[in-house]
Amino acid sequence: MASKAIEFGIDSFGDLTHDLSGHPIPHAQVIRNVVAEAVLADQVGLHYIGLGEHHRDDFAISSPDMVLAGIASRTERLRLNTAVTVLSSDDPVRVYERFATLDALSSGRAEITLGRGSFIESFPLFGYELSDYETLFEEKLALFAELRTNQPVTWRGELTQNLDNVSLYPPLEHGPLPTWVAVGGSPESVIRAARFGFPLMLAIIGGPHERFYPFVDLYHRALAKFGKPEQPVGFHSYGHIAPTDEQAREQLYQPWLEMTGRIGAERGWPRPNREQFEHEIEQGSMLVGSPTTVAHKLSKVIQTLGAQRASLKISSGTLAHEHLMTSIELYGTEVVPMVRELLD
Repeated sequence: MASKAIEFGIDSFGDLTHDLSGHPIPHAQVIRNVVAEAVLADQVGLHYIGLGEHHRDDFAISSPDMVLAGIASRTERLRLNTAVTVLSSDDPVRVYERFATLDALSSGRAEITLGRGSFIESFPLFGYELSDYETLFEEKLALFAELRTNQPVTWRGELTQNLDNVSLYPPLEHGPLPTWVAVGGSPESVIRAARFGFPLMLAIIGGPHERFYPFVDLYHRALAKFGKPEQPVGFHSYGHIAPTDEQAREQLYQPWLEMTGRIGAERGWPRPNREQFEHEIEQGSMLVGSPTTVAHKLSKVIQTLGAQRASLKISSGTLAHEHLMTSIELYGTEVVPMVRELLD
């Protein structure tokens, strides 16, 4: 695979960070910091940023498209994506209109990654039933696919509205909105992405990257079965870069411990510890260390998965904005050139 074809980016959920003294940063300042992080990503030559959607107190971003619009006004080349848009609890028509507007503001740099999300707080918040978890996403993804390529659209919905010969505005200037589907490891989700012919984004949050290759293989086989053209595959993994391996691990450990422990307690997982943290770096999916360490592991992951897009989820719990900025700068200026050299 030619390294020039690979795109490198960052994802952020706008985690509620602490300053370097350990004091919490207000939600509003976190959002402004995310914009600054995106500006730096643009300056160091990264290809895209993806922002997550959450509706809970440990994440600041509930409306990714609004933050992306702010980023659009301060960047020139960076593609503007989500990680993810929770389509199940949103209206596909409104989602399409918002991202068509973002595309206009950014002169064609808007993208979207659709998913069901790993949290469920948006369902009761917007009046949806969790019992409809699967069918909501299936129907809304089908409607979004129609809106993306077949306007004007006539549609009869069961959990969505009816549409009669509807066109949406503003129209896209540069062709269909680039649309990815995120999956967390369900074969059914992989097949669904292939059935609609959308590029696949693997949300890898734990375990070795190698165990996700069967999903890549399934995706390509499913595309062929459905008569769809080949599509790119991307992956998203937690990552943090510092000048040395020791600095990267020490900066990330406590924020990781608190974040993983909090989420794990909600889901009944065992309490995390240092051994688990080190194992995830050494044997699992986390891309943590010096530029050289991260570049070597990242190049192997890209080769293993045959990926065309690599995304580091840089925000990790309370990890300070200053450390995130250093990580982004090292990623763009040192890691990416090294990865390209290794792949070539």
